[in-house]
Amino acid sequence: MHHYDVIVLGSGNAGLCAALSAREQGARVALLERAPHEHRGGNSAHTGGAFRVAYQGVDDLRQLMPDLLDSEIENSDFGSYTQDDFFGELATLSQYRSDPEVLDTVVSQSLPTLHWMTGKGVRFMPIYGRQAFKVEGKYRFWGGLTIEVSGGGLGLVEALLRRTEQDGVELHYGCRAQGLARDESGKWMIRCADGRRFLTKAVVIATGGFHANLAWRAKYLGPGWDLAKVRGTRYNTGDGIRMALESGAVAHGNWSGCHAVFYDVNAPEHGDINRLNQQKNYFHLGVVVNSDGKRFIDEGLDFRNYTYSGMGAKVMQQPGGVAWQIFDQHSHDLLPDEYRVRQATRIQADTLEELAAKLEGVNANALLETLREYNTAVNQGVLFNPAVRDGRSTQGLAMPKSNWANPLDRPPYVAYAVTCGITFTFGGLKVNNHAQVIDEEDQPIPGLYAAGELVGNLYYVKYAGGAGLTSGSVLGRIAGAEAARLQI
Repeated sequence: MHHYDVIVLGSGNAGLCAALSAREQGARVALLERAPHEHRGGNSAHTGGAFRVAYQGVDDLRQLMPDLLDSEIENSDFGSYTQDDFFGELATLSQYRSDPEVLDTVVSQSLPTLHWMTGKGVRFMPIYGRQAFKVEGKYRFWGGLTIEVSGGGLGLVEALLRRTEQDGVELHYGCRAQGLARDESGKWMIRCADGRRFLTKAVVIATGGFHANLAWRAKYLGPGWDLAKVRGTRYNTGDGIRMALESGAVAHGNWSGCHAVFYDVNAPEHGDINRLNQQKNYFHLGVVVNSDGKRFIDEGLDFRNYTYSGMGAKVMQQPGGVAWQIFDQHSHDLLPDEYRVRQATRIQADTLEELAAKLEGVNANALLETLREYNTAVNQGVLFNPAVRDGRSTQGLAMPKSNWANPLDRPPYVAYAVTCGITFTFGGLKVNNHAQVIDEEDQPIPGLYAAGELVGNLYYVKYAGGAGLTSGSVLGRIAGAEAARLQI
């Protein structure tokens, strides 16, 4: 039996922040990770590393990016993203179902938590490559995102893991926790699949959702979801959620909802750390059609990082579960690296007729009619500006495009074949703003905390890009500190 003050389950961003926070309080801490050493880092390692943070202006951002150059400030419009902006957008996207106290904690603690992370070795930088366009000589950030971690998600977890090792957190890999129970003294005993046993006064569960569990996806998300590709780690199968529920926790949140994106049709079935950037999230700069040759979404409804997490569900509803994103030279040069990876399913042609003929399984005649109608409907009297909601829309179409509408008339034309890639599930456990897990009687379960994607308080229906890593860091830091201070 191994004895610790605090045990953290999961080596993603939330778990690592929890472990570092508990260790900072002087606790003896162990981190148990189901995956082998080479696949550590959870879903966080598969992300782009964007963080959504509330700030008043560039002086706040300089806390997070002390090496930000004067020339970068001069050539960039960072604007502001206030706590009211952050709170209001997440509340609206959740259709006001988010827990206001927990959401307020995430928002108000976002800047101080990220500043704390810089002291743990995390390096932030402006997110020029994915969230800024140069307009009138200045980079202008859009969609509420301005910063990312150097090295992306993998750089994030590598920085935090280095610090956990330096600080003396004991890491146990290949240690799949399968049983969780309290003994008569009030301590928690954890049983791992390989027979290892651990005893502790406090547990922080940060094992992610159930996006990699085929049976749970079909059961809770609905028919067909067992066929989706897994964008992130294969190890998030709901173990932590199951153990908490068996220990008296209440199920909470949007169990039938998830974050799922347009994903390359030939991407691996599970996320591969050596083949990242398989998502295709800049559909708002082009048009998207199904195999019937029809558009099925308003591509320009809003900035892509407010709509992208629902695109996986939309494409799942199309014939064969596939679609094609089509661009011309109005916007193709604006597409980021995820469209330029070697494995991208990319088709190019010099005419729309040639492109339609090359799209396997697509009704070519219907597609050409769709594109002709779309091109005619674009209101070219409004200037195209990808850095704002420009109102450059279509007129008279049953399925409009509300912003960033350009006619497809500048060859060559390029299409990308996409399907559904699931990132994480929304349902999970209920926590309070101290990251304590709540039971069926709406009371905290002593010594049990949670952080990360299994927290069910925040995301309903839609998700704002960068919110997941931020909430994981904030609640992870709180959970670790609270767990370390627990007295039994």
